[in-house]
Amino acid sequence: MSQRFATFQAFYPFYLAEHSNRTCRRLHFVGSCVVLGFVAAALFSLNAWWLLAALVSGYGFAWVGHFFFEHNKPATFKYPLYSFAGDWVMFKDMLTGKIPL
Repeated sequence: MSQRFATFQAFYPFYLAEHSNRTCRRLHFVGSCVVLGFVAAALFSLNAWWLLAALVSGYGFAWVGHFFFEHNKPATFKYPLYSFAGDWVMFKDMLTGKIPL
């Protein structure tokens, strides 16, 4: 991962290649759904602890996918902002059927 990316558009194909394992992608999808639920809980309850739960669960599901199924290091360690955006673009692409779940 010694590349540098000038734009998200240049980064996203690399991001997708780092998520070629279907189980890893599915864990990302589940983690993103859980994050959305916890953020909603934080908004409705006005309890910020749900945001911590969202952070832990979102990264937890993703990192299990990378370490145990994809067998690579998550891109978030080197490209945190692009990786965060990639998570949500990939989530949208899975929701719309562009990427198989």
